[in-house]
Amino acid sequence: MIDKKTASFMRSLCMGQIEEDILLPFPEISSAEKETLQGVISSLEQLFRPHSEDFRRWDRQGEFPPEFVEELRQFGLFGLVIPEEHGGMGFGSAAYSRSLQEVAKYDASAAVTIGAHSSIGMRGLLLFGTEEQRARYYPKLATGEMIAAFCLTEPGSGSDAASIRTTAVKDGDDWILNGDKIWITNGGIADFFTVFAKTGGKDQRAHLSAFLVTRDMTGVSSGPHEDKMGIRASSTTTITLENVRVPAKNLLGEEGKGFKIAMMILNSGRTGLGGGSVGGMKRLIALATLQAKGRVQFGKSISEFGLIKQKVGQMVVDCYATEAAVSMVAGLIDQKYEDYAVEAAISKVFASEALNRTADEALQIAGGNGFMTEYPYERVVRDSRINRIFEGTNEILRLFIALNAMNDVGQHLRELSKSLEGVFNDPIKGFGVISEYAARRAAIATGIRREGTNFTRLHPALAKYASLFEDGTRDLAAAVDRILRKHGRNIIDKQFATKRLGDIMIDLFVLACVLSRVDASIRKSSPEAAAHELEIVHTFAGQARRRIRNNVSEIDANEDEQIKSLADHAFDAERFAWDTI
Repeated sequence: MIDKKTASFMRSLCMGQIEEDILLPFPEISSAEKETLQGVISSLEQLFRPHSEDFRRWDRQGEFPPEFVEELRQFGLFGLVIPEEHGGMGFGSAAYSRSLQEVAKYDASAAVTIGAHSSIGMRGLLLFGTEEQRARYYPKLATGEMIAAFCLTEPGSGSDAASIRTTAVKDGDDWILNGDKIWITNGGIADFFTVFAKTGGKDQRAHLSAFLVTRDMTGVSSGPHEDKMGIRASSTTTITLENVRVPAKNLLGEEGKGFKIAMMILNSGRTGLGGGSVGGMKRLIALATLQAKGRVQFGKSISEFGLIKQKVGQMVVDCYATEAAVSMVAGLIDQKYEDYAVEAAISKVFASEALNRTADEALQIAGGNGFMTEYPYERVVRDSRINRIFEGTNEILRLFIALNAMNDVGQHLRELSKSLEGVFNDPIKGFGVISEYAARRAAIATGIRREGTNFTRLHPALAKYASLFEDGTRDLAAAVDRILRKHGRNIIDKQFATKRLGDIMIDLFVLACVLSRVDASIRKSSPEAAAHELEIVHTFAGQARRRIRNNVSEIDANEDEQIKSLADHAFDAERFAWDTI
């Protein structure tokens, strides 16, 4: 029986164990939530559709009018995840993600405004707040009387949260906060801030703490609205804290546990970003198909051309796979799994990059029209670009994904145990150990079937693709082992190799989610009824298999040193050093 307190599909997979009970059956939204969700979706259409032209104008102006923010309040969109007894809708992660998906079909800035509130701004209160704190703030957060913001990033602290300089100093029963936060979504309209500050000690991470700060506290101020490339209508500002006196009762969680709290908030909230990405992709597919069918070139609709079909078909595969992964992570959270950090990071990376590809290809299908501001394509391209940056850059998350795998495996390679000692002690990389690695590795390396090293519950129609997944699992185990043996203690500095491992893990998790989703579809009807979904899994499995093999082969055969040498040359010259004249 799987221990839901510790189980992780991907961390187990890196040890050669396929924990199919975690992913099967594919998670579904409960009947009660579905009924509520259908009403919400209908209301969202009534709210957003009349604003279709307004969204383009507000994007050019660079902010939402207060009247529109008030409409969001009146429709209850700030109370999606707040418990019903406090005035919210009490949605779980799956229903919340599906709600943001619907909002994102209309406008990314609106989705970000709502998402920053529920996904991260007040998520810490949901996860770590005391009953007194929740009773004090939930009702106002549910109505939108208080809009929430997440205050972590600083001028010198982006991906490296350890370099935070905002301080919180004890003064009697209060804390005095001083510092500056930048790029705070909802910064100009929020009245409730989850703020991270250093509370002393030599180890900055171990002494980071989280606080609930409200705008009415003396010394809290926000800067002017930032002029951004995309999501322009959403509010983004600096937040300044100048001798802000925060009562001791506003400490969120335990003192010194702020880094863990921040990571938990980001992990838990990633289904919001993923849902928004899926919504954007579904809208783009609808736009692209209509555009392609309506545009005639050389005497026929461009929808009949093979290269246009290739673009749209790939959009469909990417959207289905993204929704499968995002829904799976939401399902894990709703089922109370606690170790889903790797899976959540994978869903964020895959979703944000799939949306980028889809937006770019939809614009390409639209041709010159796509480049014009009167059409929605260029705005979606601009809006989607931020997803690869905020809530953890995709580069950092790839390293996070891969280093988790090597941490677990590295502790089981006896011949490397001394050279690896201490390398993975950083809180962002230090996770638990899974046993029996040696026996499992022997099984997967030789292809011998051993309990737990293959899928047994998938529908027979998926057997071929399950086999491809198992091949990929063997490649993953070999890659982890090979990279650790090759680099040992130096692995922290080998980001090219680490990225390749991260990409293998991303492909495997998303493929597993697609298999689970198609399995559920077949069992609800039949393989014949799910014929197009079988085409999706056939396509994605084949593409993933080729990418995995390529990444494995490049562990030893690559151009890494040449690329780094050329980068160093450019850094030294601070320019491109060649010219034709």
